[in-house]
Amino acid sequence: MSDSTPGAREPFIRCVKLTKVYRKGDQEIVPLRDLDLEIARGSYISLMGPSGSGKTTLLNLLAGIDSVSHGELWIGADNLAQLSRDKLAAWRAREVGIIFQSYNLVPVLTAFENVELPLLLHGLSRRECAQRVEQALETVGLSDRAGHFPKQLSGGQEQRVAIARAIVANPPLLLADEPTGDLDRTSADMILALLDTLHRERGCTIVMVTHDPAAAARAEMQLHLDKGLIIGETPHATAQKAHA
Repeated sequence: MSDSTPGAREPFIRCVKLTKVYRKGDQEIVPLRDLDLEIARGSYISLMGPSGSGKTTLLNLLAGIDSVSHGELWIGADNLAQLSRDKLAAWRAREVGIIFQSYNLVPVLTAFENVELPLLLHGLSRRECAQRVEQALETVGLSDRAGHFPKQLSGGQEQRVAIARAIVANPPLLLADEPTGDLDRTSADMILALLDTLHRERGCTIVMVTHDPAAAARAEMQLHLDKGLIIGETPHATAQKAHA
């Protein structure tokens, strides 16, 4: 069966019989098996499901962090299942921004330097790098914290720096793994509002893994996974009504 998000927009992400197999000794672990999925360009999707349902595995495959075992994974014109490790790394630097639950900031670098890191792979001039970093920090409302180190920032500010790092190279795809999981409600709502703005104003395709119903309800579509398969979809309007 093919699971796809509705709408007239062109498909941007397409999984065809997508399977991921891990081996642990003699044991075979299959978090994703024969997954068929289409996500339209410019969509905002949340992935929900119990632990072990395949959410993080799918996110890692979409990020090019992990490799496909069987099937096809198309993002735009690229089938990630056929890319070598080097080409996959180049694709990841160009096409995707990743937001982690634990921020993953480098503690000995300032906010400015953390945001600048992805641009070091793009061969830009120092001036252009600085302009992009300043713009990204302004977008997340942290221009006045550019010279601060992570330990000098609150959790919400650290996550906003992480978002600035994810968007600084203007990738078409943003992936978020529990982006509000370590935050209080006020900080979490600020992060979710920022993701809303990025989706609306930049047209980014966003795929977010979350256990938080309030976070999931912000997306256009909730996809519910269990045992590596999509078992249900909740459109935005229904989700908002359910959590109003």
